[in-house]
Amino acid sequence: MTAATTRRWPAEWEGQAAIWFAWPHNRSTWPGNFASIPAAYAALVRQASEYLPAKLLAAGPLADQAKRFFAAARDVEMIEIPTNDLWIRDYGPTFVLEGGDLIGIDWRYNAWGGKYHPHDSDAAAAKAVCAVAGVRCESSPLGLEGGAIETDGQGRLLTTPDCVITDSRNPGWTREQISEEFVRRLGVREIVWVDGGGLEGDDTDGHIDQLARFVNPEHVVCAVSADRDDPNREGLERNYRQLVRWGEETSPRVTIHRMETPPPRFMTGGNRVPESYTNFLMLADRAVLVPTFRHRRYDDAAMRLLRELLPGRPIIGIDAFDFAWGLGAWHCASQQQPLAGG
Repeated sequence: MTAATTRRWPAEWEGQAAIWFAWPHNRSTWPGNFASIPAAYAALVRQASEYLPAKLLAAGPLADQAKRFFAAARDVEMIEIPTNDLWIRDYGPTFVLEGGDLIGIDWRYNAWGGKYHPHDSDAAAAKAVCAVAGVRCESSPLGLEGGAIETDGQGRLLTTPDCVITDSRNPGWTREQISEEFVRRLGVREIVWVDGGGLEGDDTDGHIDQLARFVNPEHVVCAVSADRDDPNREGLERNYRQLVRWGEETSPRVTIHRMETPPPRFMTGGNRVPESYTNFLMLADRAVLVPTFRHRRYDDAAMRLLRELLPGRPIIGIDAFDFAWGLGAWHCASQQQPLAGG
């Protein structure tokens, strides 16, 4: 597949102007478990602000709530944009470069196929973010969340069909039409549809940022399970085998690394918490913020692998044990703004 435009979607390890966040306030996202969430999220934002400017969506009284957590933070700016929830990766703009100019792609957002209401403020947030950032906003008719796509910055894109080619998001769209829209908006040249399976409890229907991530153009980490009784195991193994085959055929070649998920954990009521270390946040080439889940063996193994792949870069674990009850982690709850001119 050849890109029809001069656009390029930068990789997450490239230069960044800012990291965008949204303050947590929707108690139904963490039913019965919200009390610890503001402090957990503030720890992420504070750590990110040590490396890059942090922009935090917090409208009205929420800004006053948030400010109490950031008195000592070096660079956290409150932005008056209303939201329904904090998953800015999914409803925020995807920033691309064209001729050195930054453009924000506003995908059509309907809360993961209409699962949650209301979501009107979230659906309007991408345009508002672009206005604050002084970036031209371009609307796409494609129903898509930012966590559903992953790039190496060189034109290769990873995604999954179950969260894109669906009647709840894109009725009537074919895979070919969706691929054409990816090429048009992102300038990609190669699309890999990872279709082995997702995580139990994941309400996104299989976002790629919980399954496989580039750490650079030649290395991808892939979520797997070592537990033979884990219902996720077979699907994750299919993903891994598919990516290994692709990695041997693409150019430049890509080595796929196994990143074990922690043992199953369940919420009150029996729903599984979808935990994966691939939901890390890369702060350009300055640091990597990794969700940890209070399983020392698995936490340490994930961080050790990232240190091996990214020598010399700070790999920082941030506790996501409570936060993950909201069905996401640090990558889901952030969105990077690349530097213009790259």
